[in-house]
Amino acid sequence: MSAQPVLAGPPTSPGRKRRNQDSDGLPAALPWIGPVLLLIFAIVIFPAGFMIYNSTREISQSGIDQGSAGFANFAEVFSDPNLPRVLLNTVVWVVVVVSLTVLLSLILAQFLNKPFPGRTFVRMAVVVPWAASVVMTTTVFYYGLDSNYGIMNTFLVDIGILDSPYGFTKNVLPALGVAIIVAVFVSIPFTAYTLLAGLQSVPEDALEAAKMDGAGPVRTYFSIVLPQLRGALAVAVLINIINVFNNLPILRIITGSIPGYQADTLMTYIFKVLQFDRRVDIASALSVVNFAIVIVIVAAYVKIVKPMKEV
Repeated sequence: MSAQPVLAGPPTSPGRKRRNQDSDGLPAALPWIGPVLLLIFAIVIFPAGFMIYNSTREISQSGIDQGSAGFANFAEVFSDPNLPRVLLNTVVWVVVVVSLTVLLSLILAQFLNKPFPGRTFVRMAVVVPWAASVVMTTTVFYYGLDSNYGIMNTFLVDIGILDSPYGFTKNVLPALGVAIIVAVFVSIPFTAYTLLAGLQSVPEDALEAAKMDGAGPVRTYFSIVLPQLRGALAVAVLINIINVFNNLPILRIITGSIPGYQADTLMTYIFKVLQFDRRVDIASALSVVNFAIVIVIVAAYVKIVKPMKEV
């Protein structure tokens, strides 16, 4: 008795097989990724959605929702005469702080990568401004530069740089300058360590080959080392842009005593609208604008720089 032939079905394509495996594995993976998805929803998606919802509502100063406002809040935001100055301050704040932070961190990382006595101690000391509270560090600078009893102000007078104590935190340009110095001071440790990690991943054989070919230190750095830092540098710049753009404590402490909005960035302006005017709806609309600007900047940066692209 001859065996009956087995009818084979149509061959399954690799792509279809992979899709089937992915769909079969999703329920099994859900218990593991479920808490993460829940956390993302709780701390990212829901607050962002609620912020967007509030930006389209008319909310009284006492917090009572009085109904839909449509896009009236956004119209009020974009017609605000203070907005151009606030946006200009924000651009200057982000560009200057990030540029100085990256430049100084490159120099510091290069120094920390060299062998010298006490290098471990120096590396640990560099972390201190990052590990310390930003509010505490900024407060030290604020009171140190006080024109009446600030120790930094007194020191500048004693060494002859100033003829008399000066109110650095009472005027727009000096206050923004001090805020930039503090922001760079607290941002350097993270950026320097990120770039230091990149420096330590540079292949030694590439450096030796460049040296044998007669390349000097400057040529070696710009032709070999800096291209190898592309990934670390791109990530460090991106994180600094986001952190500096959304920074509130430094500017709030340093420029908080200046009347008006001449020293404000978007974050401090939102804070003032919320705290002093008690306009939750306008503050929410400003927050949506702030969020949209950050998303556009990050998307453009990732598109242009491609931080995850291999060197």
